[in-house]
Amino acid sequence: MEKRHFYISNSKTRIPAILWGKLNKKLLIEVHGNLSNKEDTVISMMAQKAIAKGYQVLSFDLPMHGERLDEGYACVPDNCVSDLLSVYEYAKSFASDIHLFACTIGAYFSLLAYHNFDIKQSLFLSPIVNMERVVHNMMKSFQVSEERLKAEHEIQLPIGQKLEWNYYCYVKENPISFEWKVPTAILYGSDDNLSECEEILEFAARYQATVKVLKHGEHYFHTEQQLQVFDQWADENLL
Repeated sequence: MEKRHFYISNSKTRIPAILWGKLNKKLLIEVHGNLSNKEDTVISMMAQKAIAKGYQVLSFDLPMHGERLDEGYACVPDNCVSDLLSVYEYAKSFASDIHLFACTIGAYFSLLAYHNFDIKQSLFLSPIVNMERVVHNMMKSFQVSEERLKAEHEIQLPIGQKLEWNYYCYVKENPISFEWKVPTAILYGSDDNLSECEEILEFAARYQATVKVLKHGEHYFHTEQQLQVFDQWADENLL
């Protein structure tokens, strides 16, 4: 499969990216999830599926992921949205028919960045659609009060994640409550430990999205069974 590694520039940084397949007016932008990268298993699988259906595919590393682990450019919503906007502008320079595939936190950033943009279709894997709820649940699990987080500003958790006051304020002030007119299909695991089923179903009802639920599926699709279901779902839903 043809792959070209290159960089997309925005006003703040350079974004490592890959173009998969040959030049095509029909393009799929892929946005990976947390602790992932532009060549992750599901990103690669979806790229192969899309190319077979006549797409070119564009994937990239979010801040502090992939080639950007040592970059001093934080993975916070403002930076991620800025990167996504730069990626879209680059895509529009040669593609007229843009589709979207986004995973987990990548779906949240995509919703923030692209809700007023001309996206023909979106496919979401384990999307986070209520980030405030996710952060609040994490705070509750580790007995971190809002008052303590405000006072300490940043708290490192034993699971390798950290809570940040500015991040928490941003997600409270920017809920997914705007219009999203893009035809959307969601694949979700019933044992997802980050996004609760009621949040996914509420989002789907609000935006007329279809939802496929994999019984005992996890937030991170990685087992042979989960990837088989993902592959079939991608084949059935990618236009």
